[in-house]
Amino acid sequence: MECHYELKAGCLTISMPKELDHHSAEQLRMEADLLIDSYRVRNLVFDFAGTEFMDSSGIGVLIGRCRNMNYCGGSVKARHMNERIQKIFRISGLHQLMETEVLKEEVRKEDE
Repeated sequence: MECHYELKAGCLTISMPKELDHHSAEQLRMEADLLIDSYRVRNLVFDFAGTEFMDSSGIGVLIGRCRNMNYCGGSVKARHMNERIQKIFRISGLHQLMETEVLKEEVRKEDE
């Protein structure tokens, strides 16, 4: 799995893998929960810059992390989402659970 984790001042940034599917979702869930609990993370950021595919198990991981962060009073944000990931967020309702930020290239396309 190609996830990378960065922890700075209570903020955990997870660089999501190219494909977030049932093969990678369980490992991501376990690692994220371990880091959140161990380091008392208050802000969680999912970085989708390199993500091209996400299935329902990936959506489930995100929903579960949102729920866990809400229990402890933390916040969750998704950033650098391409058009495909944005569509998945809209259809699944994830955009209502967390703050979202799109890739600059996608903003330019929408303005044209």
